[in-house]
Amino acid sequence: MAFSTREAAKKLGITAAALSRYIRDKKVPAPQIVETGKASMHLWTLAEVEHVRKLLPKIANGRKTRYKKQSALSNQQSAKTKTPARVPVPQKKRNPKKK
Repeated sequence: MAFSTREAAKKLGITAAALSRYIRDKKVPAPQIVETGKASMHLWTLAEVEHVRKLLPKIANGRKTRYKKQSALSNQQSAKTKTPARVPVPQKKRNPKKK
């Protein structure tokens, strides 16, 4: 039995766009490509879907890891250059309107 990329992504619990992006970035091996008229599509076998399921935990989402790294760096920098807390400025009291 063969699945489209959308069906394979649904079985894997990710979006079709994410699966296509992983194929484009060569994080996941591309399945067989079938030409249908002007369009071409990937056909996934059940074995290929299960192989990708095993690969998914190893694929790091760049955005999440990048922000984790940045926040770790900023925490180190802020610990080095810690400034004392600022004292709040007292607010001026408004005069009531005179009649």
